[in-house]
Amino acid sequence: MTLPVSPVSAAVAGRCPRCGVGPLFRQVLNLRGRCSTCGLDYKFIDTGDGPAVFAIFILGFLMMGAALYVEFTFEPPVWVHVLAWGLLTPLVAIGLLRLIKAWLIGQQFKHKAEEGRLG
Repeated sequence: MTLPVSPVSAAVAGRCPRCGVGPLFRQVLNLRGRCSTCGLDYKFIDTGDGPAVFAIFILGFLMMGAALYVEFTFEPPVWVHVLAWGLLTPLVAIGLLRLIKAWLIGQQFKHKAEEGRLG
């Protein structure tokens, strides 16, 4: 008997929610069709817009807070803000979106969430 995989540890590693070994993503945010290790079919996955909504709220809070802190603490020229936040924001957004998407997939698997059916 294998122990259940934690959705958080699988999400951080970007691994299959069932076995915790096979990769979940083919590229940065594209899902694979199935797990290459345990064969879990990923057709049950439907995260919808959930990861994007969470990522936008978290990213906005983090980036605005950091930008305001830098502005009021160091008072740099405008070009420093443009360069720093223009590079940092997309990188943090992609990482955050990947993490949240993998975590929601793990939660769907753990709680056996699927589309509702009548009858």
